[in-house]
Amino acid sequence: MKKLKVASVAVASVMACGLFAACDLTTTDPYKDYEQVIAEVDISKHASFAAGGEYAAYADVIDPEPITKRDMVAMFVSNGSSVMSQYGWTYRDTFAAIADSLVNRQVYIQYAKIHFLTATKEDGSPRFTDEAGAPYTVEGYKAAVSSAEDKSVAGLAYFLTDDEEAKALYDLRVSFNRTIDSQEQTIISNRNLSEDDDEHDETVRTTPSGIGTEAEDFWDPAYRIYTGTQTSYGCYEPIDDSTSTTRREAYAQFLSSLRSSGLLAAGEDTSAPEELSYFKRELKNAYEDAVIEKMSDSFEDVAAELLTDADVEADYLALLGRQKEQFEDDSTTFDSAIDSVSDTSFLLTAPKAHYGYVINILLPFNDSQTEALERADKDADDTKGNKFVTRANILKTLKATDQRGTWFTGEEDYSFVSTDGYTGTLGNSAERKYLFFEDSLGEGSRYERLKKYAGHYTYNGTVTETTENGHTHYTLKPRKIDIGEFIDEMEGYLHFEGLDPETVENHADGYFDRAVADYYKTGEDGLEVDWSKFVYYEGKVNFTFDANKLFSEEEASYKAFSVINELSFAYNTDTAGLNPYLGYSVTPDKTSFVNEFEYAAQIVCERGAGNYMVVPSDHGWHIVYCTFSFAEANEPAFVWDASAKADEGTFSYAYYEALKSKVASNYASIRQTEIINTYAEECAEVYEDAFEDLSDLDNRS
Repeated sequence: MKKLKVASVAVASVMACGLFAACDLTTTDPYKDYEQVIAEVDISKHASFAAGGEYAAYADVIDPEPITKRDMVAMFVSNGSSVMSQYGWTYRDTFAAIADSLVNRQVYIQYAKIHFLTATKEDGSPRFTDEAGAPYTVEGYKAAVSSAEDKSVAGLAYFLTDDEEAKALYDLRVSFNRTIDSQEQTIISNRNLSEDDDEHDETVRTTPSGIGTEAEDFWDPAYRIYTGTQTSYGCYEPIDDSTSTTRREAYAQFLSSLRSSGLLAAGEDTSAPEELSYFKRELKNAYEDAVIEKMSDSFEDVAAELLTDADVEADYLALLGRQKEQFEDDSTTFDSAIDSVSDTSFLLTAPKAHYGYVINILLPFNDSQTEALERADKDADDTKGNKFVTRANILKTLKATDQRGTWFTGEEDYSFVSTDGYTGTLGNSAERKYLFFEDSLGEGSRYERLKKYAGHYTYNGTVTETTENGHTHYTLKPRKIDIGEFIDEMEGYLHFEGLDPETVENHADGYFDRAVADYYKTGEDGLEVDWSKFVYYEGKVNFTFDANKLFSEEEASYKAFSVINELSFAYNTDTAGLNPYLGYSVTPDKTSFVNEFEYAAQIVCERGAGNYMVVPSDHGWHIVYCTFSFAEANEPAFVWDASAKADEGTFSYAYYEALKSKVASNYASIRQTEIINTYAEECAEVYEDAFEDLSDLDNRS
């Protein structure tokens, strides 16, 4: 589970390194003006640090912490304008809130030192120890800061492990690079625009959620801020079309923004970015963030220790009871719930059987086919005014293509050559060697692996690479396939992934040669459309489905879901259906879906996960795959099992982690409020006169 972070504005970061707009916030020399102290925090003034007080023995680790006008301006430049716009605040409101936030942050950081020195586990042993496993002490703290050039930073570092310090430094370097990247991207885009370069004007195909998500605990000791002069900068990757010239220009613009905001002194040596006074201030800020996170993590640990299996079971049973009662007579509440299911929002039961979810892969008519269908008269002898025979003739000519071309040619090239992909049986399999998202599919430690995405389906078409001026260009020709070939591709890929698809029924023979009468049946009110007659193909993936292991990566049901989801990214033109949690929600009652899709979706949900059906509509072919459905009415589809709470991908794991996060977040928020309420008012002094010129901007603007 990812660790929680205190996110309250009360302890907000002084500055998240970002793009700076020039700010004429003062008429004096900004760098000198910003050295003014606008507040001072010293929690050792509190009675608990006085002789006989709870923390009297720890008073020596707390030193008065000055807050400068520079800190205030840095926070304003970072997000002040957006806050003013969001809340309708004046400058006076905004700078008063910033002063409070900076004070609260320092109170929290100073208290963290006491927490690291005094917190214990249930058995009475220290909760925090240094690298050697020894508990933190006042004497150790004094020794760490006594000879340090920057005692404030050394005091923070004493309570951080080597890895925690390295991660803070790495995150700061990443932040700097991303800021300069943004400057450089603008420079490159402007140059390309002036050169009439419209290579990336096309709409880029939606990508799976989570692409390039760096693992929370990753850091690279060789990573450096790239300014255009170095040749070695660790795992940093320059942006597309970056050159040393564009990078140096971007870095110069970044420095200019710092100067105009009064965050860089005149005469500083800018050749080494980590020697900048601004970087050093930000490093202290990064250490403070690490200290805040470390204390927040400890609050999470305490909350987790207090949360028993019995507590979780009671919460689960309470939710199940509420849902049964709510859904019994209120379908609107259920409809809302079924559309909001997530890793932290659970739907345990349904008022009727066969509610479920489907992935819809739409292979569309092209524009001329759509126009031909719209222009066509109703079928001969069709008294209902339908065009089913005409549509069948057009469906016979429909060809689908792989939609992932812009994953080669967009602003970012996600492709890579692999010998591990599925190459199918169409064309020359040697041509099919391109996969996507290598960083997010491998076993490396840097990036989190993509979820619900198998990752082995090669681009279905020919790819020609050419290199010009050091850049790779692609000429793509997607292979055109009919519905029978798509089904072969889908089932072949399922086999490739070790799954067992089988045909339930194949209606292809004579499908395109039916008479008008074949689409109808006699019902209670006379002649009506028989939607079952539109089914082209029915199949299922054979596995034993366990809803409690819905996202367990070793389960066949999850692997099949991942295959179908990947094929959806490859072929589906129903872009609203990309990146589903489980897919489109389906009700056993009348829906707003087109009739053919509704029929197929309801049938596969009745049959259960792993079933799929191919049907047409006036939009093209629909491949409808059930990912999950409720087998019974008013019965829990998911059951809490304490023995499975550590098994990632299970319902019990997700439920436990969600509840633990909620409890931990509430606990951390309560503790934060307690700490600030205890110390802020008595132990902080704010000098409003020092920033009166900023507060008075309302009258000067």
